Amino acid sequence: MLRSYAITDIGLGRQLNQDFIFLSDTPVGNLPNVFIVADGMGGHKAGDFASRYAVETIVDEIKSSEEKEPADILKKAIVKANAYTRQKSAEDDKLSGMGTTVVIATCIGQNLEVANVGDSRLYLVNDKIEQITIDHSLVEEMVRNGSIDREAARNHPKKNIITRAIGAQDIVEADFFKLEINVGDMVLLCSDGLTNMVEDENIKHILKGEGSLKEKAEELVRTANNNGGRDNISLIIIEQSADEVEHD
Repeated sequence: MLRSYAITDIGLGRQLNQDFIFLSDTPVGNLPNVFIVADGMGGHKAGDFASRYAVETIVDEIKSSEEKEPADILKKAIVKANAYTRQKSAEDDKLSGMGTTVVIATCIGQNLEVANVGDSRLYLVNDKIEQITIDHSLVEEMVRNGSIDREAARNHPKKNIITRAIGAQDIVEADFFKLEINVGDMVLLCSDGLTNMVEDENIKHILKGEGSLKEKAEELVRTANNNGGRDNISLIIIEQSADEVEHD
């Protein structure tokens, strides 16, 4: 059975929460569950509009989709969200240039289907922690082509420059992943407000420690804020459990 918990926090360095999250561990359209984290960007209030518009559009599209394959459902929903965000941006000068990252997951049996645009992440955590998604960011491209190493990337001055976002271009390109999750595995979806503040190994230590999913989520947020909390912090924890569903 799946257990899940979601939390979002404004952090210490922002006056507005531009992240938006969605969690449903019951069916949405043809998908048995849906988990989404989005991290908006733009001028005053534009980022929070972008993340909310994108997530709400994705959920609406999933609900009405007649597609059967999860990747097809998610791809069409992301395309629709991109078009809608572009439309809203064009209609209102105050929303001009807004965009958002998005990472989406749905669990079907032991298979997890994942889609992402931008640098919000999905991790698989068991005896190790593995980042499944690949950041669409300038710094990630520099790491992959060997210009800088992973350690230098953590505090690089251009760390926040992303190369793909919903709303940024007329055509959006998402990445898709499929992985197997087993009993005891945990899945983490999160915005970079968490990963910029907390090292991966520390995230793993908290997730594999004692406590409910709620307590672990709150500890991750607390740790990010204790380390500076420079950005909004949003995360969803999913656990594949052999037990009955536990509501935190």
